[in-house]
Amino acid sequence: MTRDANTAFARAVVDEWARAGVTDACVAPGSRSTPLALALAGDGRVRVHIHLDERSASFFALGLAKATGRPAVVLCTSGTAAANFHPAVVEAHHGGVPLVVCTADRPFELRDTGAGQTIDQVSLYGNAVRWSVDVEAPADAPAPVTRAWRAVAARAVTEATGTRPGPVHVNVAFREPLVPTGQPLVDVPPRTGGEPWTRVSRGAVGPPAAVVDGLVRVERGMIVAGWGAELDARVLDRLAAALGWPVLADPISNLRTGTHAVSTYEALVRAGFGDNHRPDVVLRFGAPLTSKMTTTWLHESGARHVVVHAAGGAWLDPYRDADEIVACDPTALAGALAERVGRERSRWCDEWLHAELVARRALADLLDASQDVFEGRVARDVVAAVPEGGNVVVASSMPVRDVEAFAAPRTGVRFFANRGVNGIDGFVSTALGIAAGSPGHPTVALAGDLCFLHDANGLLGAARRELDAVFVVLDNDGGGIFSFLPQADGRTHFEELFATPQHVDLAALAAVHGIPASRVDKAADVVPALDDAIARRGVHVVIATSDREENVARHRAAWDAVTQALHAS
Repeated sequence: MTRDANTAFARAVVDEWARAGVTDACVAPGSRSTPLALALAGDGRVRVHIHLDERSASFFALGLAKATGRPAVVLCTSGTAAANFHPAVVEAHHGGVPLVVCTADRPFELRDTGAGQTIDQVSLYGNAVRWSVDVEAPADAPAPVTRAWRAVAARAVTEATGTRPGPVHVNVAFREPLVPTGQPLVDVPPRTGGEPWTRVSRGAVGPPAAVVDGLVRVERGMIVAGWGAELDARVLDRLAAALGWPVLADPISNLRTGTHAVSTYEALVRAGFGDNHRPDVVLRFGAPLTSKMTTTWLHESGARHVVVHAAGGAWLDPYRDADEIVACDPTALAGALAERVGRERSRWCDEWLHAELVARRALADLLDASQDVFEGRVARDVVAAVPEGGNVVVASSMPVRDVEAFAAPRTGVRFFANRGVNGIDGFVSTALGIAAGSPGHPTVALAGDLCFLHDANGLLGAARRELDAVFVVLDNDGGGIFSFLPQADGRTHFEELFATPQHVDLAALAAVHGIPASRVDKAADVVPALDDAIARRGVHVVIATSDREENVARHRAAWDAVTQALHAS
């Protein structure tokens, strides 16, 4: 009598994942993945989210992992299904998001033979994973082999959550029959006491004393925080106060808070304020700012650049200007530095903070002067209106730039963005995944119309998932960011090649998926529509109609207003 190896293997693997803290799995329907799909569905410790589209499944899992900090499992059948995971795998790789990517495969005797739905899935994602393993088809086997099943499952989670979190790829071959046979299962005993097969312990890396010593003596310094900063906001505020340095924090760093935050740096640099206010040292936590203008100014400032990231983290130095990269616990470094120094507020810092007040008032006056929908005002108002404890998910292209340029500092919300590779793909699914990982906390997602359309499949089934998410879509009928780029100057083939208007009724698209939508044409109506959608619960879409060319003009008017205000102050 042959024992049931497929079912035993799948149940052991899912048991190990649950023991290691996995709580969610996204499953795309398919046949070859049947053993694992059934095991996931049958384990009450794991929530299973079904997605028809593999790309949506993988980005939903990405959002879940972002919101919870725990790796989510994403499972598919063999063939092109596995290839559709690739964009999310790449984003997770560059963004440092833990994922367990599990692809079912044909056994070795069917590979490279022309068998249906079969591609080369071994190392399919190349270097974009922290670890990959090709598991041979389960068979009735002795204990050394079955122990390996649990060990591989446990290692997948520990590799995904390592010193540099990211995706892992588990490729599993299955032979038919794929459903339980009714025969006794292969024995795959677990550890006692509910422990995972393998547990990995890691210690924090403390700050180098020489780095602390070198920074305490600097008076004209500046703290910069980008995504992936991994720093406690209260410790950063204490550090800024102790050093007397301004803080330039991208909202998606979740560090644009505190008494030393300068949120209008894009406008100030454009206005020339930075010409006479160049720092001697830039202490950067995480990635560079989204603002290309400000990052270029910092790059050309002549300052010494010290970049801090967690030990094992990504190498975040695209401008090649880091004089020193410090791999340690960022919060530990900030705390140690704050304890070593304490100086009174300097004129250097006061001038930056005064310029912030002047610029913030000038921007407010300009944004509030017109009732036309200006995307910068929408970004500011949406960020301010999200309820305490909520999530703000910001799309790439213009929304992330407008939030950076116009949103005032605030506490009480979490910002999310797919800035690993800065793509617009998978945004709808990512936002819904974040909502799924944040029950009881509203999620508000700000996107452009093309970004929303690019992941329209993410809306499939969204109305039935019992999620609270509102999509605020800036509908300028095209790719607004290209109107700011050199491609817009000549206008030759501009609309067809770059702006690419789609002329889609977004409210009708939402209705196809059973999702309520409202359209606003006045700036003052955005927040009431958002408030109403949040109060109604569930998934909603708020569409704000704007004009691309007018939007460019209003951006330029905003920078001019700040320039004039600074000259008058």
